[in-house]
Amino acid sequence: MPLSARNRLAGTVRSVETDGVMAEVEVETDGGQSVTAVITSNSVERLGIEEGSEVNAVVKATEVMVETE
Repeated sequence: MPLSARNRLAGTVRSVETDGVMAEVEVETDGGQSVTAVITSNSVERLGIEEGSEVNAVVKATEVMVETE
C-alpha cells in the first residue's frame, strides 16, 4: 500500500504487550535503535504482528520537538 510518509524504519518486533483494546509494540530498527508504537490489539491481530516479525515503523507527524538539558 503506497503511503505519503517518508520516515520508514525497517526493523524487527522485539515485544508485543497487549492490554485490552490497546497494544504496545517495540521494534528494534536495523540500526540498533528502538521505537515503540501504541496500536489497537485488533491491528496486531489483523497484521499478524508477533515477536520476531519483520516490520516497518512508519512515522508521520505534524510536529517534532527537540529539547536540550
